[in-house]
Amino acid sequence: MTRKDQLLGYLEGACRGRAYRVGGKELELALNISGTDLRKLVNKLRQETEPIASDQTGYFYADNAGDIYATIRHLRKMRDGIDAAIRGLEQSLDKFPVGR
Repeated sequence: MTRKDQLLGYLEGACRGRAYRVGGKELELALNISGTDLRKLVNKLRQETEPIASDQTGYFYADNAGDIYATIRHLRKMRDGIDAAIRGLEQSLDKFPVGR
């Protein structure tokens, strides 16, 4: 069984619905993975259409569309913050001589 399958099974079995969400640190310990690997696995599962929802306190297997919409809004806010950081860095390039 892959780590991805383990994560999916854990979330489906023990964390179905917002009331049963689990923090990232707890998942890292339960599955013996790093935070980076956890986020990569969650991202992969979402790309494979698994309804893995999250909020500021943890992850869970969504049991309604509202939780998915809330997760999408949260992800879009994160994306907007990253886009703003990229724009700022691009503008900071003006502080350096051309060719460096």
